[in-house]
Amino acid sequence: MGYAIKSGDITFAEYLEEERDVTTKSEYVDGQTYAMAGASELHNTITATFFLAIGNQLSDECFVWQSDMKVVIESQNHYFAYYPDIMVACGENTGDQYIRTNPTLIVEVLSPSTQRIDLKEKFDNYITIPTLLEYVVVSQETPYIRVFRRGNSWQQESYHAEDSFVLESVGLETSVAQVYRRVKRQVGLETF
Repeated sequence: MGYAIKSGDITFAEYLEEERDVTTKSEYVDGQTYAMAGASELHNTITATFFLAIGNQLSDECFVWQSDMKVVIESQNHYFAYYPDIMVACGENTGDQYIRTNPTLIVEVLSPSTQRIDLKEKFDNYITIPTLLEYVVVSQETPYIRVFRRGNSWQQESYHAEDSFVLESVGLETSVAQVYRRVKRQVGLETF
């Protein structure tokens, strides 16, 4: 998904209020809002396939959302709100029903226009969330998945087409090929 600056400085409270009743979602980065563009069929198919695998693995007290639930981060009086491609959180939400502040897993599927943001800005902000156990970045162009874990000091673990991996936060063991199973030809897993 791509981004475009939407407006000048607004307060975080104004952003949360405005965001409830909009036709175009925006992410909030310390006073600036950025309109989100739509995602391609390839991006949506990879996200949906991974979302279903995660959702089927979750216990009843955990929830998974795809692209429409905001995660809110406060760090040293700076506020950020993002719409992760996939987010998992456990336990009841006793606050604002449009946001989560306690994810255990976040997944972003890279787009050419978001790669730098997902791997730097979002990574730096996501890992400040005390409940986050894993951050997963999925390539859209080639079968390649990166997993960052709190238990591994957020060091990158890389997985390629022939590899399997475990998401400890949700107890899911799967393969890279399984995540890309519906887009094999588009990402080079099938050559005909």
